[in-house]
Amino acid sequence: MAEFVQPREIAVNDLDEEQLAAAYASSVVTVEEGTMVTGHVVRIDNDEVLVDIGFKSEGVIPSRELSIRNDAHPGEVVALDEEVEALVLQKEDKEGRLILSKKRAQYERAWGNVEEVKAAGGVVSGTVIEVVKGGLIVDIGLRGFLPASLVDLRRVRDLQPYVGTAVEAKIIELDKNRNNVVLSRRAWLEEAQKEQREEFLDNLKPGEVRRGTVSSVVPFGAFIDLGGMDGLVHVSELSWRHVDHPSSVVSVGDEVEVQVLEVDPSRERISLSLKATQQDPWQEFAATHRVGELVYGRVTKLVPFGAFVQVGESIEGLTHISEMSAHHVEVPEQVVTPGEELWVKIIDIDLQRRRISLSIKQAAEGGVVAAEFQEHFGEHAFDEEGNYLGAATADEESTFVAEDFSEDAGVAESHEAVVTA
Repeated sequence: MAEFVQPREIAVNDLDEEQLAAAYASSVVTVEEGTMVTGHVVRIDNDEVLVDIGFKSEGVIPSRELSIRNDAHPGEVVALDEEVEALVLQKEDKEGRLILSKKRAQYERAWGNVEEVKAAGGVVSGTVIEVVKGGLIVDIGLRGFLPASLVDLRRVRDLQPYVGTAVEAKIIELDKNRNNVVLSRRAWLEEAQKEQREEFLDNLKPGEVRRGTVSSVVPFGAFIDLGGMDGLVHVSELSWRHVDHPSSVVSVGDEVEVQVLEVDPSRERISLSLKATQQDPWQEFAATHRVGELVYGRVTKLVPFGAFVQVGESIEGLTHISEMSAHHVEVPEQVVTPGEELWVKIIDIDLQRRRISLSIKQAAEGGVVAAEFQEHFGEHAFDEEGNYLGAATADEESTFVAEDFSEDAGVAESHEAVVTA
């Protein structure tokens, strides 16, 4: 006879009915309309999404309650097994289903965030999802309105390229009762640029030489883009020579080298100089000429007390009426006319006051011809000291006239000048 074997006990029911009911209740999520729940996406259809929130039945999120984006397909908003937060809209619809809203949960959460950001004066980030009349809609967890006039620093005519791009903006208006959130990207850009400008100005020091690009030309000067801010080169700092209009010196788009003259952080102004980066023609003239030399020049202006003669690039000297002729001169017009070219002798150079005194009368008496003119005569036309010899010997008197210079050399017909060897 076979031995009886006691069956192995599979489970022990150690809970009474009350305890069993409590355990069952604790395993099922209790939901009420208006509460927030969390669950995982278990199915995605064309018009709805099913979410397991641990309730006796799965929750349903209709497509219209998935996103603030209009006409978005459920598959573009959520993915299978993704954890989502939703607001309970209805415990049971006609079919006994639990109706949820991801959009409204996101909306409630977002309102709390934007209120905190607004109070702190911060910035929100979002993606442009739509172009509407008068501006753009930005997804910041809720629908934020960005007016066209506040999209950029300058008015934007075509808003379509912004769709799909991420933007940052300041909140300038917030009204939950009216579901109204107004944003300003321009305010954020201005604030960001202000910080950049302050940093740029802190690092910019007078005396520095910077490269920049001419951004605009105005009657009083030219603005130079230094790569962070624009600085002004006043017309007086464009060139060592007289400038009738800045456009005669620079054009928009020109790359130039400028020196920083002054930085005013409080007014955010930068003063620049173009001529400071160029050789001072007065310094150059003083270094290459000396008193007693003969130079060739052009009469630029007559005044009652004499005549101004240009003797170099941006260099004008005065021939006093007493130095115009060996004879008495009543008015300068008796001797010279504007535009006339002639030889003059340097009788004084005042570099500090930027003044040169010239003499037509003494030029006629002869002297050493300035080096830049000697090449036009040939090396045998001068003695060791630079006195003009002409075709004669050093102990003879020779003459030359303006025609000794060709027009290619920039010299036209003028007075005859006598130079003594």
